[in-house]
Amino acid sequence: MATTSRHEPSGVPAWVEPMLAKPNEGPLPSGSQWSYEDKLDGFRCCARVSADGAVILTSRAGQDFTPEFAALTEPLAEIFHGRPGVLDGEIVAYNAAGEIDFQLLGETRGRHQGRHRTPTDADIDLRFMAFDLLRLGTTDLVRLHLSYDERRHHLAELPMPDPFRVSIVRSVTYDRLRTDRLTPEMLLQRTGAAGFEGLVAKTRRSPYRPGTRSDAWLKHPLKSRAEVLICGYRPGQRGLTGSLGSLVLGAHDPIAGDLVYVGNVGTGWTTAQRAALLAMLRPLERRHHPFAAAPPREDVPNAVWVEPRLVGEVEYRKYTRLGRLRHASWRGLRDDVAADDVVVPEVTSPATTADPTSLPAPAGHDEQRMTVQVNDKRVTLSNLDKVLYPADGYTKGEVISYYTHVADVLLPHLRDRPITVVRWPDGVEGQGWFAKNTPPGAPDWLRTARLSGAGSRGSGDPVDYPLVDDLAALVWLANLAALELHVPQWTVDAAGNPHLPDRLVLDLDPGEGTSIVECCRVAERLRDLLVADGFTTFATTSGSKGMQLYASIAPTSADAPSVYAKRLAVQLARETPDLVTAVMAKARRQGRVFVDWSQNSLAKTTIAPYSLRGREHPTVATPVTWDEVARCRRATQLVFTADDVLARIVRLGDLLAELNSTRAPLSSALGP
Repeated sequence: MATTSRHEPSGVPAWVEPMLAKPNEGPLPSGSQWSYEDKLDGFRCCARVSADGAVILTSRAGQDFTPEFAALTEPLAEIFHGRPGVLDGEIVAYNAAGEIDFQLLGETRGRHQGRHRTPTDADIDLRFMAFDLLRLGTTDLVRLHLSYDERRHHLAELPMPDPFRVSIVRSVTYDRLRTDRLTPEMLLQRTGAAGFEGLVAKTRRSPYRPGTRSDAWLKHPLKSRAEVLICGYRPGQRGLTGSLGSLVLGAHDPIAGDLVYVGNVGTGWTTAQRAALLAMLRPLERRHHPFAAAPPREDVPNAVWVEPRLVGEVEYRKYTRLGRLRHASWRGLRDDVAADDVVVPEVTSPATTADPTSLPAPAGHDEQRMTVQVNDKRVTLSNLDKVLYPADGYTKGEVISYYTHVADVLLPHLRDRPITVVRWPDGVEGQGWFAKNTPPGAPDWLRTARLSGAGSRGSGDPVDYPLVDDLAALVWLANLAALELHVPQWTVDAAGNPHLPDRLVLDLDPGEGTSIVECCRVAERLRDLLVADGFTTFATTSGSKGMQLYASIAPTSADAPSVYAKRLAVQLARETPDLVTAVMAKARRQGRVFVDWSQNSLAKTTIAPYSLRGREHPTVATPVTWDEVARCRRATQLVFTADDVLARIVRLGDLLAELNSTRAPLSSALGP
């Protein structure tokens, strides 16, 4: 056992260096010798209580947490009733929606340490979640080598006078799972759906081994986490000029000890956190990179280098054999971890999910071009390793893979609708442009619709719009770096003739000084108005700053949706003029949400649900539940990347699945 160097009250038990779990890359272990605990999303903490009720909270690295989380000391002291004791557990923060929120916990520490002052809408709900008992009175359960089951038995017998401040982490045995006809994998999925980050499998006979990372404890997160060193940053561009764009990350080689480059991260923080990080990094700036070997130039253009002193944590999907974190998202600073202890993650096994980029190409292909079979069609792909989202290292191959995996839920929103795309062949930091006409060299199997250039019934030169009816057409578009897919609210028939609009859309665009939070309040009121007129309403984020509301309609004329949408927008602007405007002029949007009714014009298009956006990060126009809309109090709550959306589809399915089956006539809503 080790003790911290801090002067502590007499009678406080010695600090116990925590036992750690090994990452589990394979399936969850099974058998009667195993129990499974929920894996929490907070700070590991050892709570030590003296006989007279003094409490010391110590981090995994021996840092004193007590001043920062003093609210937990009294309920922890009450548990032991005048006896000394030691608990191993995790400090977590719950947000207003009742979910464990790691970023909120980081904001709590930032306010305590004076780094930033991010306001919250409710008091932060801090809790100590105990999962092991190491000492009880004069009995040292660690020195006695009591088993996991024995320690948990004693832990379960402790009173919990304030369960909203201190409680016990759930533990489920394999035998109990079998009784309930569950498998460990089924428990893992339920745990993820409940908002936890995974499971920790522990052998029931194992003693507590301080300071060791043992096979007796195996952690199985739904996503992987890694501690990283901030080694530089890239300034933001376009709307983030003058701010932080992304972080350049490093970690130590565990054998040589060298500091090596492990990738970038550019998502996962709020505007306030972005500003706070930049303020902390500027005093650490240096002229040259701190790595043992220079990182690839194309990965770190315009990087500003800093001394590698700040430790953070990221969430990621894969750590590649080339030593790069993929699909990383920032989770917060970890000043409870020493910089010297940050080592590179273990290489993640390649994904096995099939997609067009993983299919074998014909013999003799070069590395820049390959032809794949997509159902009954052949598609030529090129430059799959080209980075389209530099802040995340997100490549064209990953864009194609994303669109392949969401095809089942995306295609119903594209089928029979003339597509307008925004292409970014040089990546989102290059020049993007709208494209309507099908480009030369399109495959001969691609279906198109020839329409006038000004919309379905406008004037102008004819445009041959692509029609994306199947996976092959979607993959072909993605290979063109067509990141954004925009569609009208009407379809065409087999001969290419336009139908009347079948969807109503209300686009909510937040003006300066507002965000998607205000859009959500407007969306709730619009939903009430639409429901009163007989429409079932669905909500999506725009993947940028705002959101859209959809309803399936049966109009009597082509102009009816615009007339009705404008009526709703004007009505809401009259009722709440300080929050809503129905006028397009930018000057009228300051501090207000613009309800853009004009998206229903036959000549207009709207970003398709599940489409990527050509922003700094691979964000997606994402369907959301009305519960999520109601709970939204921070803009980051409704920001979803491609990886987030893939996980949401597994958990929630297609939230727009019933859109086409809820059609209602528009004539009655228009009135006399």
